[in-house]
Amino acid sequence: MTTASDILIIEDDEMLRDLLAEWLEAVGYRVRLASGGSAGLAAVRDHPPALVVTDIHMPGCDGATVITELKRTHPAIPVIAISGRFRCGHGLTPEGAIALGAARALAKPFQRNEMVEAVADLVGRARA
Repeated sequence: MTTASDILIIEDDEMLRDLLAEWLEAVGYRVRLASGGSAGLAAVRDHPPALVVTDIHMPGCDGATVITELKRTHPAIPVIAISGRFRCGHGLTPEGAIALGAARALAKPFQRNEMVEAVADLVGRARA
């Protein structure tokens, strides 16, 4: 059973993946981690989360593919797209991520409170 506190983070950078998990767990969310798009999509198939946070620029199955596939197979799951390259002039922009189906797009580096508030806005506050 999926609860509002069940969050899946798809991020190829291990340090950032662990930091995001720490931030969200500290406010009461249950967090699962995937190191790439293919692993993340498999995790969704196995146990759909309440929300997905996905990096956009990852080797192999990238975040744009993740968003597109999630919107096709699990359209009710909100997605937060994150990227350090949103404003570099190459690849997906925040507006492009929203157009694909992301509910929010956060440019790295973002602050802890920006992530926590985006998650809370989309799935509610975590319950202890």
